[in-house]
Amino acid sequence: MPQCYQSIIVHAPIEKVWETVKHFHDMSWASQVITQCDAVGELSATEVGAKRVLNGVFHETLLECNNDEYRVRYSIDDGPSPVSADEVKNYIGQIQLKPVTLSGDTFVEWGSAWESTTEDAREFCHQIYVALLNALAEQA
Repeated sequence: MPQCYQSIIVHAPIEKVWETVKHFHDMSWASQVITQCDAVGELSATEVGAKRVLNGVFHETLLECNNDEYRVRYSIDDGPSPVSADEVKNYIGQIQLKPVTLSGDTFVEWGSAWESTTEDAREFCHQIYVALLNALAEQA
């Protein structure tokens, strides 16, 4: 099962970072990477089952928004190659925040796993995660 994992320290308190990442329908903090984020349906941005389309091509569903654990889980239901529905199955992504208690910073992990017959999506996802985490760190 292919996987991708990245992490970063964000120089901001966990509550501030959580307020940024938990809103599934708002990616304005990463406008240099995600130029368009369209909510699909009537569910709120933190309600399980909420759907969005990123940059007109990534169709995603919110699977978990856990305020107590500072965790968001989502699926990519379809997207461009190499994460299209024909190439990748059961794509689950997760953003996990943890406090860095000595400094008041936030440790952010972004990872995913999926089923595929190739490793093509790994580098694709890696580049996107790096760009998104850097954008998040710049918001601090």
